[in-house]
Amino acid sequence: MLLLSLIMSLILTVPALSSGPGPGVSSDAALKMLQEGNAHFAAGKLKHPHQDKARRVQTATKGQTPFAAILSCSDSRAPVELIFDQGVGDLFVVRVAGNVAGEDEVASLEYAGDHLGTPVLVVLGHTKCGAVTAVVEDAQLHGSLPALAAKIKPAVAQARAAHPGLSGAALVAAAVKTNIYQAMADMFAKSRIIRDLVKAGKVKVIGALYDLASGKVEWLGPPGLSEGRSEFSPLF
Repeated sequence: MLLLSLIMSLILTVPALSSGPGPGVSSDAALKMLQEGNAHFAAGKLKHPHQDKARRVQTATKGQTPFAAILSCSDSRAPVELIFDQGVGDLFVVRVAGNVAGEDEVASLEYAGDHLGTPVLVVLGHTKCGAVTAVVEDAQLHGSLPALAAKIKPAVAQARAAHPGLSGAALVAAAVKTNIYQAMADMFAKSRIIRDLVKAGKVKVIGALYDLASGKVEWLGPPGLSEGRSEFSPLF
């Protein structure tokens, strides 16, 4: 009985696993905040919000209410909080090479949407992605990399089919965009939670492409709008 009482006491004092109230903004407002932050970054006029001691203490004591969840690549040239000029507790970021939507990534995004109430979920790819390039070039991969590359191969095949005349850097660029839509499709295929959140209008999903040179983010739209990928829908 004493052990049970201790366990229940611990559960009741850990708020991180319970559903949060959300950031209190709409998906459109959240997207606007991302767009404005990226404009600051691209222009070299960062405002660095929410990066002081007060914000750190606030989020440590009162919990997190990020206004956007972002699945992005691990590339060191694409630091998500900087790209969108955001600070502590603003973004729920899931980073993985090639911004693929595997089981762990999808589970993290489910937590963001279902428990934290983030109203927008962005799949963010970037130009000159090394993971996509490796698949396009059929590079020799070792260790666990082939398993990750397997998640990108359908996007590369789709890009080749849609653009039979492309090769080299041009094909990589096309495949990078297709891979963003592939990640969204994989996410919807694997997660009933995310599908239901979208159906209920609680979460908006959108793809985006970050340009390493300009610092600008191109907004690609929701799933199903890329060339040759209209069969994918968030509502299946």
